[in-house]
Amino acid sequence: MFGVAIEEVTPQTLEEWDAEGRAYRLVDVRSMAETARGVVPGAELVPLHLVPLRKDEFKDDKPVVLYCQSGARSAQACAFLAQQGVTGVHNLAGGIVGWARAGKPIVAPD
Repeated sequence: MFGVAIEEVTPQTLEEWDAEGRAYRLVDVRSMAETARGVVPGAELVPLHLVPLRKDEFKDDKPVVLYCQSGARSAQACAFLAQQGVTGVHNLAGGIVGWARAGKPIVAPD
């Protein structure tokens, strides 16, 4: 679909990573108006339109998990970053909607 394979992770996978103490970056690519309604705990906010400008910040050894409302925009961001040579990029399956449906908490942004 995007020309590169994007690995999706589930809310349960992130829970397992947390239990294992695995380090990763969690990035919300929604707009500020959307994030004002709540975010996944621990997420940093990088609106989609800023991802290209900040692409070099994602080039480290830590996996990156991106999410949006449903997973579509974050999949685009994942594809873009992968095309720029960023490795270890993952899309949160179902976005924050999938997160909430899995019974996971949503908190106010920092």
